[in-house]
Amino acid sequence: MERGPAIFAAAVFLLFGAALLAWTGARAVRRAPVAEGVRPVVAVPLALLSGAVSLALGVWCLQRF
Repeated sequence: MERGPAIFAAAVFLLFGAALLAWTGARAVRRAPVAEGVRPVVAVPLALLSGAVSLALGVWCLQRF
């Protein structure tokens, strides 16, 4: 990957992953629904997994350049 696009992609993945994890954690602590119309047993782990995968992709993009 080229330097510029790799840094941009990494920043997007890292910001999205961190925001998703923070938002999911805040909603779960308050026992508020994480996703409208979805059971919390399904929504919380799926959102946490998505945030973790996004963070991992951001780190991977940073290591590639």
